[in-house]
Amino acid sequence: MDLFEKCWPQNYRLDPTALLRRAAAVIGAVLLGLVAIAFAKSGEAAQQIFDRAFAASPWLAAAGTPVVFVAVVGITRHWFPDARGSGIPQVMAAGHNPAVSAQGTLISLRTASAKFIGTLAMLLGGGAVGREGPTVQISAALMVAVHRWLRVPINAGVIIAGGAAGVAAAFNTPLAGVAFAIEELAAAFEQKVAVLVMAAVMISGLVSLGIAGDYVYFGAVTRHLAIRDILVLAPVMGVLGGLAGGTFARLLVAMATSTSRPFVFARSHPLALAFACGLLVAAAGLASGGASWGTGYETTRQLLSGGEASLAFGPAKFVASLATALSGAPGGIFAPSLSVGAGLGQIVAFFAKGEPSGALVLLGVAAYFTGVVRAPLTAVIIVMEMTADRSMIIPLFITAIIADWVSSKVCHAKLYHVLSQGFRAGSADKGT
Repeated sequence: MDLFEKCWPQNYRLDPTALLRRAAAVIGAVLLGLVAIAFAKSGEAAQQIFDRAFAASPWLAAAGTPVVFVAVVGITRHWFPDARGSGIPQVMAAGHNPAVSAQGTLISLRTASAKFIGTLAMLLGGGAVGREGPTVQISAALMVAVHRWLRVPINAGVIIAGGAAGVAAAFNTPLAGVAFAIEELAAAFEQKVAVLVMAAVMISGLVSLGIAGDYVYFGAVTRHLAIRDILVLAPVMGVLGGLAGGTFARLLVAMATSTSRPFVFARSHPLALAFACGLLVAAAGLASGGASWGTGYETTRQLLSGGEASLAFGPAKFVASLATALSGAPGGIFAPSLSVGAGLGQIVAFFAKGEPSGALVLLGVAAYFTGVVRAPLTAVIIVMEMTADRSMIIPLFITAIIADWVSSKVCHAKLYHVLSQGFRAGSADKGT
């Protein structure tokens, strides 16, 4: 009896508010897991439609890209300004003032719907966008909406948990969701937030696992490097990835904040900028034989498994993803960054004869992704979970740490943190 009383005291009472809070977290995680799957399937279908159009008539498909860019950017800026760009800066901005943001448009269902449709439209037009960043914003909006419906108070933990679960559901990488919440979404990470994040990630992961199966994002990859190769190639990839990723981030930061005349002119003529960016994406697509369109998922998976692709893939993907991000259209940079990194690793493997190309591609993915996002822990975990490869953890950590340091010298500010400032200030005409 004493033991029972210790485990269940007589004065213990169920707290209705606590039960509602837990119910809201569970329901929100289930919903966002379902929506993430639907988003992924829709994105794949959209890209396949464009690929078929490109195969049937390359020039006609390319000609439609600038038109789609202008249409999507115009509609987004006029009616859904908080749906532009990645979606991660919006979630970071919302976390700074959750009570106000829950009533505003940063993470509203209206904005989330526009992000969903806008990203699909960009894929239909050949834009080099990913769905992972948008999934973060959409998931945060869903989590907040469920809490509002159940009249549960909304704090930063609710928003962060929704965004982190979005990363987990989009990539099928639960640990990466938690790591990204720690490194990027949460400025001050508390224990209560950690528990909520892990619960939301776990539930959304179970929903994804139950419906989509136990898949590995890029397929199982097993590669090895000798110690002497690690000591040489990991730093080389870290430096190259940091330089390239830092350059990408610096250009996006400049577009958002620079007062120099070219950037000010570009920001003041958003539709002309969108058209020019669409032309660049179309040119890159034609020059690379179609390799730079869309997310680049299939080519990246092929390279990771030791396959081959045109050496133009990496540079063309860099140009296409940069132009798409600069345009201000809805769409993420996660998947395109992974593809650029794969192309970078392929180029290094071409010159480093005798080295396993898959291993260098893997290091390139981690290096460039770290260079852009400046989240080395997330980069290592996400690459490991996406390839089910644990043997490369040491070279991956070396590469990511070096890439993070090199990128910080190229672009002092962290990309998502800078872009979130525009949303925190409520200036819908700034940033990407």
